[in-house]
Amino acid sequence: MRRHSFEHDGLVFSFLDAGGDGRPVLALHGHWMGGSDFTGLAADLGPEWRLIALDQRGFGETDHNAPHNIPTYISDVIALLDHLSIDRPVPVLGHSFGGIVAYHLAAARPERVSALIIEDIGVTIDDDSSALVENWGGIFRLREDLEDRLGPRLSPYLQNSIRRIADGWTLAFEPAEFLLSEQATNGDHRDVWRQSRCPALVVSGSESRICDAAELRTMAECRANTSFIQLGAGHSVHIDAPVEFARHLRDFLDRSCP
Repeated sequence: MRRHSFEHDGLVFSFLDAGGDGRPVLALHGHWMGGSDFTGLAADLGPEWRLIALDQRGFGETDHNAPHNIPTYISDVIALLDHLSIDRPVPVLGHSFGGIVAYHLAAARPERVSALIIEDIGVTIDDDSSALVENWGGIFRLREDLEDRLGPRLSPYLQNSIRRIADGWTLAFEPAEFLLSEQATNGDHRDVWRQSRCPALVVSGSESRICDAAELRTMAECRANTSFIQLGAGHSVHIDAPVEFARHLRDFLDRSCP
Protein backbone atom coordinates (compact mmCIF):
# COMPACT_ATOMS: atom_id res chain seq x y z
CA MET A 1 0.00 0.00 0.00
CA ARG A 2 1.21 3.47 -0.82
CA ARG A 3 0.73 6.44 1.54
CA HIS A 4 -0.92 9.64 0.30
CA SER A 5 -2.34 12.82 1.83
CA PHE A 6 -4.98 15.47 1.21
CA GLU A 7 -6.31 18.58 2.94
CA HIS A 8 -9.77 18.94 4.45
CA ASP A 9 -11.29 21.05 7.22
CA GLY A 10 -7.96 22.77 7.84
CA LEU A 11 -6.23 19.43 8.46
CA VAL A 12 -3.82 17.27 6.52
CA PHE A 13 -5.18 13.72 6.30
CA SER A 14 -3.08 10.66 5.55
CA PHE A 15 -4.31 7.44 3.96
CA LEU A 16 -3.03 4.23 2.43
CA ASP A 17 -4.17 3.04 -0.98
CA ALA A 18 -3.49 -0.38 -2.46
CA GLY A 19 -4.02 1.07 -5.95
CA GLY A 20 -4.62 -0.98 -9.04
CA ASP A 21 -7.78 -1.62 -11.04
CA GLY A 22 -9.73 -3.43 -8.32
CA ARG A 23 -13.02 -2.17 -6.98
CA PRO A 24 -12.47 0.18 -4.03
CA VAL A 25 -13.31 -0.80 -0.47
CA LEU A 26 -12.81 1.69 2.35
CA ALA A 27 -11.38 0.64 5.74
CA LEU A 28 -11.78 2.67 8.94
CA HIS A 29 -9.59 1.75 11.91
CA GLY A 30 -10.35 1.50 15.60
CA HIS A 31 -9.28 3.85 18.38
CA TRP A 32 -5.51 3.90 19.06
CA MET A 33 -4.84 2.36 15.65
CA GLY A 34 -4.42 3.53 12.05
CA GLY A 35 -4.80 2.63 8.42
CA SER A 36 -1.54 0.67 8.47
CA ASP A 37 -3.25 -2.07 10.47
CA PHE A 38 -5.06 -3.10 7.27
CA THR A 39 -1.93 -3.63 5.15
CA GLY A 40 -2.10 -7.41 5.36
CA LEU A 41 -5.80 -7.41 4.52
CA ALA A 42 -5.13 -5.31 1.42
CA ALA A 43 -2.80 -7.99 0.09
CA ASP A 44 -5.36 -10.71 0.80
CA LEU A 45 -8.16 -8.85 -1.04
CA GLY A 46 -6.18 -7.80 -4.09
CA PRO A 47 -6.14 -7.52 -6.99
CA GLU A 48 -9.93 -7.78 -7.29
CA TRP A 49 -10.45 -5.31 -4.44
CA ARG A 50 -8.51 -2.07 -3.90
CA LEU A 51 -8.31 -1.37 -0.17
CA ILE A 52 -8.16 2.28 0.91
CA ALA A 53 -7.45 2.89 4.60
CA LEU A 54 -7.85 6.34 6.15
CA ASP A 55 -5.96 7.57 9.20
CA GLN A 56 -8.88 9.27 10.91
CA ARG A 57 -8.44 12.69 12.52
CA GLY A 58 -6.20 12.54 15.56
CA PHE A 59 -4.71 9.14 14.68
CA GLY A 60 -1.82 7.77 12.66
CA GLU A 61 -0.19 10.33 10.38
CA THR A 62 -3.26 12.57 10.13
CA ASP A 63 -3.19 15.91 11.98
CA HIS A 64 -4.08 15.99 15.66
CA ASN A 65 -5.78 18.57 17.88
CA ALA A 66 -8.95 18.63 15.79
CA PRO A 67 -12.64 18.82 16.74
CA HIS A 68 -14.12 15.39 17.42
CA ASN A 69 -17.74 14.54 16.67
CA ILE A 70 -19.57 12.14 14.41
CA PRO A 71 -20.55 14.70 11.74
CA THR A 72 -16.87 15.63 11.28
CA TYR A 73 -15.89 11.97 10.99
CA ILE A 74 -18.50 11.52 8.25
CA SER A 75 -17.29 14.63 6.44
CA ASP A 76 -13.70 13.32 6.57
CA VAL A 77 -14.68 10.11 4.80
CA ILE A 78 -16.69 11.95 2.15
CA ALA A 79 -13.73 14.28 1.59
CA LEU A 80 -11.45 11.28 1.02
CA LEU A 81 -13.84 9.71 -1.49
CA ASP A 82 -14.20 13.05 -3.27
CA HIS A 83 -10.42 13.50 -3.29
CA LEU A 84 -10.11 10.13 -5.03
CA SER A 85 -13.00 10.96 -7.41
CA ILE A 86 -14.92 7.91 -6.17
CA ASP A 87 -18.54 8.92 -6.70
CA ARG A 88 -20.09 5.45 -6.84
CA PRO A 89 -21.11 3.78 -3.55
CA VAL A 90 -18.39 1.66 -1.96
CA PRO A 91 -18.31 -1.06 0.70
CA VAL A 92 -17.05 0.25 4.04
CA LEU A 93 -15.26 -1.87 6.63
CA GLY A 94 -15.22 -0.36 10.10
CA HIS A 95 -13.35 -1.81 13.06
CA SER A 96 -14.48 -0.68 16.53
CA PHE A 97 -14.51 3.16 16.44
CA GLY A 98 -14.38 2.90 12.66
CA GLY A 99 -17.49 0.73 12.74
CA ILE A 100 -19.45 3.47 14.50
CA VAL A 101 -18.33 5.94 11.85
CA ALA A 102 -19.24 3.43 9.13
CA TYR A 103 -22.84 2.87 10.17
CA HIS A 104 -23.38 6.57 10.77
CA LEU A 105 -21.97 7.24 7.30
CA ALA A 106 -24.35 4.69 5.76
CA ALA A 107 -27.32 6.31 7.51
CA ALA A 108 -26.35 9.89 6.66
CA ARG A 109 -25.04 9.32 3.12
CA PRO A 110 -26.56 6.07 1.82
CA GLU A 111 -25.69 6.99 -1.77
CA ARG A 112 -21.97 6.63 -0.90
CA VAL A 113 -22.11 3.22 0.82
CA SER A 114 -22.88 -0.03 -1.00
CA ALA A 115 -22.26 -2.43 1.91
CA LEU A 116 -21.14 -2.43 5.56
CA ILE A 117 -18.74 -4.69 7.42
CA ILE A 118 -18.89 -3.93 11.13
CA GLU A 119 -16.02 -5.52 13.04
CA ASP A 120 -16.56 -6.13 16.74
CA ILE A 121 -18.46 -3.03 17.81
CA GLY A 122 -21.98 -2.65 19.06
CA VAL A 123 -24.58 0.10 19.03
CA THR A 124 -24.81 0.94 22.74
CA ILE A 125 -21.47 2.45 23.73
CA ASP A 126 -20.54 3.68 27.19
CA ASP A 127 -16.75 3.60 27.43
CA ASP A 128 -14.37 5.40 29.75
CA SER A 129 -10.72 4.51 29.16
CA SER A 130 -9.28 7.47 31.06
CA ALA A 131 -7.74 5.33 33.82
CA LEU A 132 -6.16 3.01 31.25
CA VAL A 133 -4.52 5.63 29.01
CA GLU A 134 -3.67 8.36 31.52
CA ASN A 135 -0.01 7.26 31.69
CA TRP A 136 0.46 6.64 27.96
CA GLY A 137 1.28 10.21 26.99
CA GLY A 138 4.68 11.81 26.57
CA ILE A 139 8.03 10.62 25.23
CA PHE A 140 9.75 7.42 26.36
CA ARG A 141 13.52 7.05 26.16
CA LEU A 142 13.31 3.44 24.96
CA ARG A 143 10.70 1.74 22.81
CA GLU A 144 10.60 -1.03 25.40
CA ASP A 145 9.64 1.52 28.07
CA LEU A 146 6.60 2.54 26.06
CA GLU A 147 5.70 -1.08 25.32
CA ASP A 148 5.91 -1.86 29.04
CA ARG A 149 3.59 1.04 29.78
CA LEU A 150 1.06 -0.26 27.24
CA GLY A 151 1.22 -3.70 28.81
CA PRO A 152 1.59 -7.20 27.34
CA ARG A 153 -2.06 -7.49 26.24
CA LEU A 154 -2.29 -4.24 24.27
CA SER A 155 1.28 -3.65 23.11
CA PRO A 156 1.16 -6.23 20.27
CA TYR A 157 -1.86 -4.48 18.73
CA LEU A 158 -0.33 -1.00 18.96
CA GLN A 159 3.00 -1.70 17.26
CA ASN A 160 1.97 0.33 14.20
CA SER A 161 1.00 3.22 16.47
CA ILE A 162 4.46 3.60 18.04
CA ARG A 163 6.61 6.37 16.53
CA ARG A 164 10.32 7.24 16.78
CA ILE A 165 10.95 10.95 17.29
CA ALA A 166 14.06 12.98 18.10
CA ASP A 167 13.98 12.42 21.85
CA GLY A 168 12.66 8.87 22.03
CA TRP A 169 9.44 6.98 21.38
CA THR A 170 5.83 8.08 21.53
CA LEU A 171 2.37 7.12 20.30
CA ALA A 172 0.84 8.28 17.02
CA PHE A 173 -2.10 9.72 18.96
CA GLU A 174 -2.53 11.86 22.03
CA PRO A 175 -4.31 9.96 24.83
CA ALA A 176 -6.18 13.12 25.85
CA GLU A 177 -7.43 13.62 22.30
CA PHE A 178 -8.44 9.97 22.07
CA LEU A 179 -10.64 10.48 25.13
CA LEU A 180 -12.46 13.27 23.27
CA SER A 181 -13.10 10.85 20.43
CA GLU A 182 -14.27 8.19 22.87
CA GLN A 183 -16.75 10.63 24.40
CA ALA A 184 -17.94 11.67 20.94
CA THR A 185 -18.84 8.10 20.03
CA ASN A 186 -20.48 7.09 23.31
CA GLY A 187 -24.25 6.79 23.20
CA ASP A 188 -27.17 4.74 21.93
CA HIS A 189 -26.80 4.26 18.17
CA ARG A 190 -29.53 1.66 17.64
CA ASP A 191 -31.78 3.91 15.58
CA VAL A 192 -28.89 5.00 13.35
CA TRP A 193 -27.86 1.38 12.79
CA ARG A 194 -31.33 0.48 11.53
CA GLN A 195 -31.65 3.48 9.21
CA SER A 196 -29.44 2.18 6.40
CA ARG A 197 -30.58 -0.51 3.95
CA CYS A 198 -27.40 -1.75 2.26
CA PRO A 199 -26.14 -5.30 2.83
CA ALA A 200 -24.21 -5.65 6.08
CA LEU A 201 -21.98 -8.19 7.81
CA VAL A 202 -21.44 -8.04 11.58
CA VAL A 203 -18.21 -9.75 12.69
CA SER A 204 -17.61 -10.82 16.29
CA GLY A 205 -14.40 -11.94 17.97
CA SER A 206 -15.15 -14.88 20.26
CA GLU A 207 -12.50 -13.76 22.76
CA SER A 208 -13.24 -10.02 22.57
CA ARG A 209 -13.11 -8.13 25.86
CA ILE A 210 -14.81 -5.13 24.27
CA CYS A 211 -18.06 -6.42 22.80
CA ASP A 212 -20.84 -8.71 23.91
CA ALA A 213 -21.46 -11.27 21.18
CA ALA A 214 -25.15 -11.39 22.10
CA GLU A 215 -25.49 -7.67 21.29
CA LEU A 216 -23.76 -8.16 17.94
CA ARG A 217 -26.08 -11.07 17.08
CA THR A 218 -29.05 -8.88 17.95
CA MET A 219 -27.69 -6.15 15.68
CA ALA A 220 -27.80 -8.58 12.78
CA GLU A 221 -31.24 -9.90 13.70
CA CYS A 222 -32.88 -6.47 14.03
CA ARG A 223 -31.64 -5.07 10.72
CA ALA A 224 -32.76 -6.33 7.33
CA ASN A 225 -30.20 -7.72 4.87
CA THR A 226 -27.65 -8.32 7.64
CA SER A 227 -25.65 -11.44 8.52
CA PHE A 228 -23.49 -12.37 11.51
CA ILE A 229 -20.30 -14.39 11.89
CA GLN A 230 -18.06 -15.09 14.86
CA LEU A 231 -14.40 -15.98 14.46
CA GLY A 232 -11.87 -17.25 16.98
CA ALA A 233 -10.24 -13.90 17.77
CA GLY A 234 -10.11 -11.00 20.15
CA HIS A 235 -11.41 -7.49 19.46
CA SER A 236 -9.14 -6.96 16.43
CA VAL A 237 -10.49 -9.83 14.39
CA HIS A 238 -8.66 -8.87 11.19
CA ILE A 239 -5.36 -9.06 13.09
CA ASP A 240 -6.01 -12.16 15.21
CA ALA A 241 -7.62 -14.27 12.46
CA PRO A 242 -6.38 -12.69 9.22
CA VAL A 243 -6.90 -15.64 6.88
CA GLU A 244 -10.43 -16.43 8.03
CA PHE A 245 -11.38 -12.77 8.19
CA ALA A 246 -10.17 -12.10 4.66
CA ARG A 247 -11.98 -15.18 3.31
CA HIS A 248 -15.30 -14.21 4.88
CA LEU A 249 -14.87 -10.60 3.81
CA ARG A 250 -14.11 -11.53 0.23
CA ASP A 251 -17.11 -13.89 0.12
CA PHE A 252 -19.37 -11.14 1.47
CA LEU A 253 -18.04 -8.54 -0.94
CA ASP A 254 -18.36 -10.83 -3.95
CA ARG A 255 -21.92 -11.71 -2.93
CA SER A 256 -23.10 -8.24 -1.92
CA CYS A 257 -21.29 -6.06 -4.44
CA PRO A 258 -21.29 -8.06 -7.70
